[in-house]
Amino acid sequence: MFKAVLTVVFFCLAGLVSLVESPLAHADIKSYEFSEPKMANRFVDLTTVLRCPKCQNQNLADSDSIIAKDLRAQVQSLINKGQTDQQITDFMVQRYGEFILYDPPLKKSTLVLWLGPFGMVLIGSWALWFFGRKTQNQGAMLTPLEQQQLDQLLADNKHTDRD
Repeated sequence: MFKAVLTVVFFCLAGLVSLVESPLAHADIKSYEFSEPKMANRFVDLTTVLRCPKCQNQNLADSDSIIAKDLRAQVQSLINKGQTDQQITDFMVQRYGEFILYDPPLKKSTLVLWLGPFGMVLIGSWALWFFGRKTQNQGAMLTPLEQQQLDQLLADNKHTDRD
Protein backbone atom coordinates (compact mmCIF):
# COMPACT_ATOMS: atom_id res chain seq x y z
CA MET A 1 0.00 0.00 0.00
CA PHE A 2 2.81 2.37 0.92
CA LYS A 3 4.54 1.63 -2.42
CA ALA A 4 1.40 2.51 -4.36
CA VAL A 5 0.99 5.84 -2.55
CA LEU A 6 4.67 6.63 -3.05
CA THR A 7 4.37 5.88 -6.79
CA VAL A 8 1.35 8.16 -7.16
CA VAL A 9 3.13 10.98 -5.29
CA PHE A 10 6.22 10.51 -7.47
CA PHE A 11 4.22 10.75 -10.71
CA CYS A 12 2.32 13.79 -9.44
CA LEU A 13 5.59 15.54 -8.60
CA ALA A 14 7.09 14.58 -11.97
CA GLY A 15 4.04 16.04 -13.73
CA LEU A 16 4.28 19.21 -11.66
CA VAL A 17 7.97 19.62 -12.48
CA SER A 18 7.28 19.16 -16.20
CA LEU A 19 4.61 21.87 -16.05
CA VAL A 20 6.94 24.25 -14.28
CA GLU A 21 9.86 23.58 -16.62
CA SER A 22 8.01 23.81 -19.93
CA PRO A 23 7.98 27.64 -19.98
CA LEU A 24 11.71 27.55 -19.24
CA ALA A 25 12.29 25.36 -22.27
CA HIS A 26 10.75 28.02 -24.50
CA ALA A 27 12.54 30.93 -22.86
CA ASP A 28 15.36 30.86 -25.45
CA ILE A 29 13.06 31.83 -28.31
CA LYS A 30 14.23 35.24 -29.40
CA SER A 31 11.76 38.07 -29.60
CA TYR A 32 12.09 39.96 -32.87
CA GLU A 33 11.60 43.68 -32.46
CA PHE A 34 10.87 46.21 -35.17
CA SER A 35 10.53 49.96 -35.18
CA GLU A 36 7.10 49.84 -36.81
CA PRO A 37 4.21 47.37 -36.46
CA LYS A 38 4.03 47.19 -40.27
CA MET A 39 7.53 45.70 -40.31
CA ALA A 40 6.51 43.10 -37.73
CA ASN A 41 3.54 42.14 -39.92
CA ARG A 42 5.86 41.77 -42.93
CA PHE A 43 8.14 39.58 -40.84
CA VAL A 44 5.26 37.30 -39.87
CA ASP A 45 4.05 37.13 -43.46
CA LEU A 46 7.49 36.31 -44.84
CA THR A 47 8.35 33.69 -42.25
CA THR A 48 5.06 31.89 -42.87
CA VAL A 49 5.52 31.67 -46.66
CA LEU A 50 9.16 30.55 -46.52
CA ARG A 51 9.87 26.87 -45.84
CA CYS A 52 12.49 25.65 -43.40
CA PRO A 53 15.27 23.98 -45.42
CA LYS A 54 15.89 21.40 -42.68
CA CYS A 55 12.34 20.57 -41.56
CA GLN A 56 10.90 20.68 -45.10
CA ASN A 57 7.34 20.48 -43.83
CA GLN A 58 7.32 23.56 -41.62
CA ASN A 59 7.64 27.20 -42.36
CA LEU A 60 10.29 29.41 -40.78
CA ALA A 61 7.85 30.74 -38.20
CA ASP A 62 6.95 27.29 -36.86
CA SER A 63 10.34 25.60 -37.02
CA ASP A 64 12.67 25.37 -34.03
CA SER A 65 15.71 24.25 -36.03
CA ILE A 66 18.92 26.24 -35.85
CA ILE A 67 18.80 27.13 -39.55
CA ALA A 68 15.24 28.44 -39.16
CA LYS A 69 16.36 30.67 -36.29
CA ASP A 70 19.23 31.97 -38.43
CA LEU A 71 16.90 32.60 -41.36
CA ARG A 72 14.40 34.43 -39.15
CA ALA A 73 17.25 36.65 -37.96
CA GLN A 74 18.28 37.16 -41.61
CA VAL A 75 14.72 38.13 -42.57
CA GLN A 76 14.60 40.54 -39.63
CA SER A 77 17.91 42.08 -40.69
CA LEU A 78 16.79 42.47 -44.30
CA ILE A 79 13.49 44.07 -43.24
CA ASN A 80 15.34 46.49 -40.95
CA LYS A 81 17.66 47.38 -43.86
CA GLY A 82 14.58 48.44 -45.84
CA GLN A 83 14.43 45.67 -48.43
CA THR A 84 11.08 44.82 -49.97
CA ASP A 85 9.34 41.48 -49.56
CA GLN A 86 10.22 40.58 -53.16
CA GLN A 87 13.90 41.36 -52.60
CA ILE A 88 13.95 39.22 -49.46
CA THR A 89 12.18 36.35 -51.23
CA ASP A 90 14.57 36.62 -54.19
CA PHE A 91 17.53 36.53 -51.80
CA MET A 92 16.22 33.38 -50.12
CA VAL A 93 15.48 31.68 -53.46
CA GLN A 94 18.94 32.58 -54.75
CA ARG A 95 20.53 31.10 -51.64
CA TYR A 96 18.30 28.02 -51.07
CA GLY A 97 16.52 27.46 -54.37
CA GLU A 98 12.80 27.47 -55.12
CA PHE A 99 12.30 24.71 -52.58
CA ILE A 100 12.20 27.38 -49.86
CA LEU A 101 8.93 28.71 -51.30
CA TYR A 102 5.71 27.01 -50.24
CA ASP A 103 4.02 28.23 -53.42
CA PRO A 104 6.50 27.69 -56.25
CA PRO A 105 5.98 29.82 -59.37
CA LEU A 106 4.26 28.28 -62.39
CA LYS A 107 7.02 27.42 -64.86
CA LYS A 108 8.19 24.46 -66.88
CA SER A 109 10.15 22.88 -64.04
CA THR A 110 7.19 23.07 -61.61
CA LEU A 111 4.45 22.15 -64.07
CA VAL A 112 4.05 18.67 -62.57
CA LEU A 113 3.46 20.20 -59.11
CA TRP A 114 0.69 22.41 -60.43
CA LEU A 115 -0.98 20.03 -62.89
CA GLY A 116 -0.39 16.74 -61.06
CA PRO A 117 -3.43 17.03 -58.76
CA PHE A 118 -5.73 17.78 -61.70
CA GLY A 119 -4.32 14.79 -63.57
CA MET A 120 -4.91 12.56 -60.56
CA VAL A 121 -8.53 13.74 -60.32
CA LEU A 122 -9.04 12.99 -64.01
CA ILE A 123 -7.47 9.54 -63.70
CA GLY A 124 -9.55 8.80 -60.60
CA SER A 125 -12.75 9.97 -62.30
CA TRP A 126 -12.00 7.84 -65.34
CA ALA A 127 -11.28 4.81 -63.12
CA LEU A 128 -14.56 5.30 -61.24
CA TRP A 129 -16.44 5.58 -64.52
CA PHE A 130 -14.65 2.63 -66.14
CA PHE A 131 -14.88 0.21 -63.24
CA GLY A 132 -18.20 1.47 -61.93
CA ARG A 133 -20.19 1.24 -65.11
CA LYS A 134 -22.71 -1.56 -65.40
CA THR A 135 -22.18 -4.02 -68.14
CA GLN A 136 -25.34 -4.86 -69.94
CA ASN A 137 -25.89 -8.57 -69.77
CA GLN A 138 -27.74 -9.42 -72.86
CA GLY A 139 -28.73 -13.03 -72.76
CA ALA A 140 -28.63 -15.10 -75.89
CA MET A 141 -31.60 -14.29 -78.01
CA LEU A 142 -33.76 -17.32 -78.52
CA THR A 143 -35.84 -17.97 -81.57
CA PRO A 144 -39.54 -18.41 -80.90
CA LEU A 145 -39.17 -22.17 -81.43
CA GLU A 146 -36.30 -22.39 -78.91
CA GLN A 147 -38.26 -20.30 -76.41
CA GLN A 148 -41.23 -22.66 -76.78
CA GLN A 149 -38.99 -25.69 -76.21
CA LEU A 150 -37.46 -24.04 -73.11
CA ASP A 151 -40.88 -23.24 -71.70
CA GLN A 152 -41.95 -26.85 -72.33
CA LEU A 153 -38.88 -28.22 -70.52
CA LEU A 154 -39.45 -25.94 -67.54
CA ALA A 155 -43.10 -26.92 -67.36
CA ASP A 156 -42.22 -30.62 -67.55
CA ASN A 157 -39.65 -30.14 -64.80
CA LYS A 158 -42.25 -28.56 -62.53
CA HIS A 159 -44.63 -31.49 -63.01
CA THR A 160 -41.95 -34.12 -62.33
CA ASP A 161 -40.76 -32.37 -59.13
CA ARG A 162 -44.23 -32.65 -57.61
CA ASP A 163 -44.47 -36.37 -58.14
